[in-house]
Amino acid sequence: MNKSGFTMTIREGIVLGADKPVLFAGPCAIESLEICMEIAQTVKELADRHGFLYVFKASFDKANRTSATSFRSIGMERALAILSDVGGKLDIPLVTDIHESYQAAPVASVVDVLQIPAYLCRQTDLLLAAASTGKAVKIKRGQFMAPEDMQYAVNKVRAAGNDQVCLTERGFTLGYHNLVVDMRALPVMRQFAPVVFDVTHSVQQPGGQRGSSGGERQFAPYLARAAAAAGVDGFFIETHPDPKKALSDGPNLIPLHRMEAFLGMLKRAWELGRDFEDFQL
Repeated sequence: MNKSGFTMTIREGIVLGADKPVLFAGPCAIESLEICMEIAQTVKELADRHGFLYVFKASFDKANRTSATSFRSIGMERALAILSDVGGKLDIPLVTDIHESYQAAPVASVVDVLQIPAYLCRQTDLLLAAASTGKAVKIKRGQFMAPEDMQYAVNKVRAAGNDQVCLTERGFTLGYHNLVVDMRALPVMRQFAPVVFDVTHSVQQPGGQRGSSGGERQFAPYLARAAAAAGVDGFFIETHPDPKKALSDGPNLIPLHRMEAFLGMLKRAWELGRDFEDFQL
């Protein structure tokens, strides 16, 4: 259990904030069953090998794309069917984003965790709708939110009778097209709930490619190691067999063939962080 004492149960035997880190990983968007299955099978094996608890992640709709011409979705019904297929065949829990309150119930019938996008973390109705499903709720910190203010988002979920909630760090906006991670945010937010570090979107450059988002993938290992050593309960990583061909967020994605080395590095850093978790000044 983490030092704060908070945990989030995703499924029996899969608890965020317990004795193993949880890995939320998959493609940014659902492109096809074949790509989702390839990624899920590969990452599940790697997670088992390196001591992570695994939750497959893929977005059924990218509702906040920079341009109206960017890829959004293959369709909600088809995308949820793919998620259900992946989860059922591999016996793994699932997480995906919701953007509107009406989506909470149908999506919760398929997945184990409902993710609240960063831009929507203050939306009371959305948080309450997610909480009312009884599924775990994963809230991303808005790029505009002070870490200490995320306690109010957590409290909204708990006020609805749902204690299964966590926070996710993905950096704050510093000028245009740039995000910066303040590692102080991790222990601050961990006072309120378990914390996940979003490796992928912390290196994103929103809107940085004239109509689409850019990214600096080369900095992902540095931020991931720092967050692991600082003390977090899990990691969010988007990956793809060929990031250049991915339909969303390609510049930020970790190539699938590099995930084994990445997870091995990350687990060692996480263990180091746990070794020194009780150290204080």
